[in-house]
Amino acid sequence: MSTEDDTPNHPMTPQDCLVALMVAISASDENIRTAELVKIQSAVNNLPVFAEYDIDRMNQTSQMVFDLFEQEDGLDALFGLIRDNLPERLFETAYALACDVAAADGQLYEPELRLLEEIRYELDLDRLHAAAIERGARARHVRA
Repeated sequence: MSTEDDTPNHPMTPQDCLVALMVAISASDENIRTAELVKIQSAVNNLPVFAEYDIDRMNQTSQMVFDLFEQEDGLDALFGLIRDNLPERLFETAYALACDVAAADGQLYEPELRLLEEIRYELDLDRLHAAAIERGARARHVRA
C-alpha cells in the first residue's frame, strides 16, 4: 500500500519529458500540423531512447502539455517538470527532437523560434552545440 502512495501522480519518465517538449513545440503556434504529429509519432516509434516507452502515455503527456499551456505560468511549470525528470545527458536529445518537430512542416514560425530559444536557455545548452543541432534539423527537412 505504501508503494502506491509514493507515486500517486505517475511522475514523468525521461521519455514523457521528450514527448512533452515535442508536443509543446508543435502546439506553440496554436496550430498542430500533421507533419509535426507524424514526426512525433515517428520519433517515438523508431528512436532507441523510446525503446522501453509505454506509448499509451503519449495521450496523457500531451493532455498535460495542453492543460499547462492554458495556465498563465504553464510554460514555467512545464520546464520545472522537465528539469526535475529529464537527465542532463538527454538535454541535447530533447533539443534535437524539438528542432525536428519545429522543422517538420518546412517552416519555422515565430512562436516556435521563441520556444526553441527558451528550451536552449532552460536546458543551458552550449550555443555551438545548439547551432549544430539546428543545422542538422534544417538539413534533414529542406525541400528540393
